[in-house]
Amino acid sequence: MRKLRSDITREGLARTPHRAFMRAMGLDDAAIQKPMIGVVSMKGEQTPCNMTHGFQVEAAKEGVTEAGGTPREFTTISVSDGISMNHEGMKFSLVSRELIADSIEAVVHGLAYDGLVGFGGCDKTLPGVMMGMVRCNVPSVFMYGGAALPGRFGGRDVTILDSYEAVGAVLTGAMDEATLARLERSCLPTVGACAGQFTANTMAMVSEALGLSVPNVSMIPGPYAERAGFARHAGAIVMRAVANGGPRPRDLVTRNALENACAVVAATGGSTNAALHIPAIAHEAGITFDLDDVAAVLARTPLIADLRPGGRFTARDVHEIGGTAVIIRALIELGAIDGSCLAATGETLAQTYGDAAPPDGAVVRAASAPIAPDGGVAVLKGNLCPDGALIKLAGLRTLVHEGPARVFESEGDCARAVEARAYKTGDVLVIRNEGPVGGPGMQEMLGVTALIYGQQMGEAVALVTDGRFSGATRGICVGHVAPEAAVGGPLALVNDGDIVRIDAAGRRMDLLLSPAEFAARRAAWRPLAPRHKAGLLAKYAAQVGQANKGAVTHAGAADWLWFDR
Repeated sequence: MRKLRSDITREGLARTPHRAFMRAMGLDDAAIQKPMIGVVSMKGEQTPCNMTHGFQVEAAKEGVTEAGGTPREFTTISVSDGISMNHEGMKFSLVSRELIADSIEAVVHGLAYDGLVGFGGCDKTLPGVMMGMVRCNVPSVFMYGGAALPGRFGGRDVTILDSYEAVGAVLTGAMDEATLARLERSCLPTVGACAGQFTANTMAMVSEALGLSVPNVSMIPGPYAERAGFARHAGAIVMRAVANGGPRPRDLVTRNALENACAVVAATGGSTNAALHIPAIAHEAGITFDLDDVAAVLARTPLIADLRPGGRFTARDVHEIGGTAVIIRALIELGAIDGSCLAATGETLAQTYGDAAPPDGAVVRAASAPIAPDGGVAVLKGNLCPDGALIKLAGLRTLVHEGPARVFESEGDCARAVEARAYKTGDVLVIRNEGPVGGPGMQEMLGVTALIYGQQMGEAVALVTDGRFSGATRGICVGHVAPEAAVGGPLALVNDGDIVRIDAAGRRMDLLLSPAEFAARRAAWRPLAPRHKAGLLAKYAAQVGQANKGAVTHAGAADWLWFDR
């Protein structure tokens, strides 16, 4: 039998106390000798996104046991993006991605587990688990917990985004508070992650394109019982990989696989956050893959899925026409995805998804008749964002905006101005000092962008920030501006009234300022004092890199070969 990593915890006289701990957990001689497989999730009551994990975790453990392993369940943290939105708590959202990866590394290596089944649900939990898998590089399989079902309101499907935007409608008088109260009770009728192609569903599709996931599970709604069978299969897949010595995550996460992941984001009009998370996953594999690499794939991949927020449909609709497999097969046939890349099953993506249904023509268009010739997300460059910035194009009618800047030093300042409607048509609302270092933590701006949209000003003004946007954000919104203001990026030099030009069609964003004035302002710039001097956010700010490289916090490609000696 192949030597196991976990042998170091149980073999020999010196491991008598270790075995005693195992017996105290109810393991017998046979269970102690089997491969030890971690099963990590976010089971808990922080967010509905992860409350689908319970029955799926139990099924995954059954799959491990049936395949001859001993499952070892543990949990890690989750910060609800929904409940932390638009206040100081949002600073902890992106930080939680690192904590999740770190905690998985600590448990998998600390206890010498042989393999891992990892569940994700809320936005940052998906990349956090995938980063942990790639960092540890033990045989691993990813499972998304699944999206919520859409609600019904006024004879149409609704999602949580409708409630955010409806707040803006109430502020303008377009909706009364009684109607908003009814929408609040209708928009999220089940547990599961947000139903649109926001960050969670985007990263779930990414997990499949990378080959890390159980195939074609990502779009099955979270409450559906059929998920248990897929979770059980996850246990069997990881046990097969343990027995065969692979594939391991770094066998799967190659440069071509990372490009495949970007293609899925582009083809579905997915979340701008994917352009932060995919480079971070690459970093764990020791692959340099930054925003420029993401941009190249986005520019060459057509938009074929008509998904919210820019489109009409939700995860359930994708599931009903055949799931993510429909999209991946269509992209393989187009040549936008490299079908020779491996999946966790040991088969290629072409073998895994070759029998998928063809596009239905509504939820997913044929590649020969796309919604747009290039992706639903674009990277901008220019003198205001020399290292790049992101805009979601899917659903946009206006691709060029030029107007005077209204500068805010924090998201809260801008939110108060928007609530008071203290802005004008044509303005470019600039929110700075909210990047990875400056926030710290790179807050999402959905609270602000949804208010603007709800006030019927979604494409009448623009918003530019070194912070992030939710996958649910829509409108002329440019985020992830790099380098950020806190480290002296050009966004720090903008003054009220300066003219900002956003040309999404030309992939540029510029501050219309003379070189001499630019240089004078740069010479006069001084950094602000850090907002946090102690605690987690201060530690994060001292370690984190810039958004265009994934906002990562360590050198990447951790080496743990000593386990294999």
